[in-house]
Parts: sequence; C-alpha cells; structure tokens
Amino acid sequence: MPQARLSMRKIRETLRLKFDRRRTNREVATACNVSAATVWDTLKRFKESGLDWPLPEGMSDEELEFKLYPPKPESVDEKYVPDWALLHNERKKSKNVTLQLLWEEYIADHPHGYQYSWFCKHYKNWRKTVEPVMRQTYHFGEKCFVDYAGETMAVVDPRTGEVTDVQIFVGTLGASNYTYAEAQPSQKLEHWIGGQVRMFEYFGGVPEVLIPDNLKSGVKRPDFYDPDLNPTYQLMAEHYSVAVIPARVRKPRDKAKGENAVLQVERWVIAPLRNRTFYSLKELNEAISEKLDDLNERPFQKLPGCRRESFEKDELSVLRPLPSQRFSFVHRKDAKVGIDYHVQYDDHYYSVPYGLVGARVEVFARTAVIELVHGGRRVASHRRSYAKGGFTTDPAHRPPNHRHAEWNPERLKSWARKLGPNVELMIIGILAGYQYPAQGYRRCLGVLSMAKKYGSERLDRACRRGVELGAFSYRSVKSTLEKNLDQEPLTVTETVTTEVRRLHDNVRGATYYQ
Repeated sequence: MPQARLSMRKIRETLRLKFDRRRTNREVATACNVSAATVWDTLKRFKESGLDWPLPEGMSDEELEFKLYPPKPESVDEKYVPDWALLHNERKKSKNVTLQLLWEEYIADHPHGYQYSWFCKHYKNWRKTVEPVMRQTYHFGEKCFVDYAGETMAVVDPRTGEVTDVQIFVGTLGASNYTYAEAQPSQKLEHWIGGQVRMFEYFGGVPEVLIPDNLKSGVKRPDFYDPDLNPTYQLMAEHYSVAVIPARVRKPRDKAKGENAVLQVERWVIAPLRNRTFYSLKELNEAISEKLDDLNERPFQKLPGCRRESFEKDELSVLRPLPSQRFSFVHRKDAKVGIDYHVQYDDHYYSVPYGLVGARVEVFARTAVIELVHGGRRVASHRRSYAKGGFTTDPAHRPPNHRHAEWNPERLKSWARKLGPNVELMIIGILAGYQYPAQGYRRCLGVLSMAKKYGSERLDRACRRGVELGAFSYRSVKSTLEKNLDQEPLTVTETVTTEVRRLHDNVRGATYYQ
C-alpha cells in the first residue's frame, strides 16, 4: 500500500533526525507526527535516489522532490490520442458539452483508448500550449469583448492641414475570435454606443453578454459586485436584450480575450496603415475594413481554420437576431422639477405639468426631441432647443391661477421687501424679464438665498448696484458679492453705461456678461 507523501519540510526534518541525531524510525515518526511506515518509505526513497547526507549545498526543494519522487515514464499510443483541437471546438458549442461527455464519446469510438483521468490531464496540458486567452472556454454566441485600442490613428483636414487623432474601437467574439474594428472621433458615449450598434450589424446578430473594460463612457461606477452602468448604455443593452458585465478591476484574465483582439488589430490593421494619409473618417474606415477582412481570414497559429471560418461555421447561427429597429442614440438623466415647473437639460428649461413641482422625472434627450417621463409614463414632449438659458414652455402645463401656488410673485416680493428695498426692486426686475413669471422663480430664490451667506445689508447694496446698472440677474448679484463690489462706489465707466441704458433700454451693461 503506498505511503503518505511528506511535505518537503518534514522530509528534511526526517533526514536530519535520522542521520544527524541518530534517532530510531519510531522516534523520528513521533517527532514528525507521522507513521513509522511513512518514515521507512521516505528513508528507502532517499537510499534509492543515490543522494548522500548531508545534502549537497544549495539543493532546492524541487530538486530534492524530483530525486525522491521521480515521475513515472508514460508510454503513449498515438493512434488513441484524441484530436484535442476538435474536442476544444466541441466544448465551445454549449455549456453542457463537458469533458465527461466528450470522453464517453471518445471511448465509444476507441474501446481500448485511455481512461478519463488521462484524458482530462492531457487535454489540460494541451490547452496550456495554446495562447493564454484560450485557457478559458468560451461558448459560441455567448460573450463579446469590447474596448478601445491603445494606439490612435490620424485624419488630416484637406483644407487646413490640421491633424486630428481618432480612436480605434475593437470588438471580438469570445469563441470564434471574429473581430470588428472602426475609427471614431472620440471615446464619448455616443461614439462608444454607436460602435457597438455597428458591430452587431457587422456580426449579423447579437451575443448573450457584452464585456467592456471599465471605460467611463459605459461604466459610471466600477464595482466588484454591482457595477453601475451609464443609463444610456443600459438602454442600448435593453434594446438589444444583451447583458453587460464589465470586466472586474485589476482582473486581467477577465478581459484577456479583448486585450488580445486589440493587440491583433494594432498589429494587422493599424500598423500596415501607418504610412498612409487619410483625409476623412470615412476614408480611414474603408481602409480599416479591408485590413479587417485580412485579419479575420488569417489562419490560426495553433488551431485549424481562421476567424471567419469558425464564425460562419459555428457562431453565426447561434447569435440572437437583430431587433427590427436600430437603436437610436438617446441620452438619459434624472432631474428634479423646479418650482417653476421646468426641468433643466443642457442649460435649457423644458416645462412639465405644474402638479409635478418637486418630483423627480427621467429626461430622454434625442437630437431633435426631449421626452420627460414620470412613473413610467410620458408627461411631456418638446422639440429640442439648443438656446442656452432659454425656456420651452407648453401653455397647458401652466397652473390655472398662480395665486394658489406654493410660490408666486407676491410671495417672492414680500420676502424681498423684508431684506431691503433694493432687493425687492431686483426681484421685480427679474420677474419682468420673463414671459411667464414662474420662469424667473428659481433665479429669484437664488438671489434671496444669498442673504444667509452675506447678510441682508450687503445683499441690498449689491442689488442696488445691479438696479442702477440695469443688470437684473442672479449672476450679476452673485458676482458683485463674490468680488466685494457692493462696498465700492460705481466707476465712471459704470455711471456712463447706466446713463446710456436710460436712453437706450436695449443696450446691455458690462455686468450683463459676468
């Protein structure tokens, strides 16, 4: 019966007690807390190894272990050795194709073949000879890795000669290694998502899982257990019914397949185009497409076939079909409805029904349309405006009578009156500048709230300066207080400007732009 194998520390202690201390086998066994038979087996192996005591100086544990426990020679009959590449390809077809199943099929064809333990051992040894990313088993149609190449390319403006660096987006399917690449102006969200939409169309189908690196465009908050995706990226994933599972931080094996794809694109797509000059993004992407075909048709080094052949034979048919409509880029954000029943997006204000004041809504922004959703129901839709600081108001969203609202002009003026006469004039001036007074409520509240920080006396002086200059705005009052201008008299230039404004009301003062 084979004896237990001692650790290298106990082997050295056994030899020391036996030969240096001249202890009996039983005494050595007691000291090392092992059986006497194990001590006898260890001493027998030491004698057969041809080693002398003391051991040669500098002999490592690995060398001693090899001497005492040399590997048994193994004879292999080549006619019974399986086609490991073929078996590996079979494992990609389904998660349910296990080594046990493959061995049973193998032994059915070769009744005198090798046993299961030998089969598993040699399959794992074969896998170690393949590139490192192949040590994980990827199933057809399951995973797709997306990332940006570390290297950039350049586009030259034919009119000005200006050179612009562009990013190279890369996506690859885990099982077949079929790869997609394109040039993009930047790594911004719209380009990141657009690249994946076009990648799905290039593949002609959708995988089950997308595995991006923790790029800020796609992942707002990297986390080991619960990463927080960008809301728009999440919408895209829902549109294509694909799961997004970002690679874990500092876990390189999670994204090894993607990094290898980036390396191949840099080597076989970007590098061959390094000496060419491109005058548009379209021209560059046409060249990339040609090199991409060459990459996907390059033979594998250690597996039969090529990327395209593996994709068309085994992966294309198991990808899920594309949805009937292409994903239209939409930016989503959460927002709170202000007291003026408007929601801010991109420095513009859009109205919602007045009853939603104080509620939180979802903003869905497309190129031409802004949609506002509350409780899963669309409550407002507006044509998108790019006018900074402007208002887009649906008259139907206004309250029937502002006097019954929580905030109204009289309440704001009453509050301002308590802080100072010039504060009241400032509030009146701000409200007069809007078609609907409610549009100026939040600016008025901003002015009134500054009394907490600077005191009512300073606020009144700052408002007086603004009234004299005709600068009825929250920003003007704030700038005056921050720069301590309320404690200084008007300059000659400011006085002249005020006189001009009295003659021409449409002339803006200097503080208008502060």
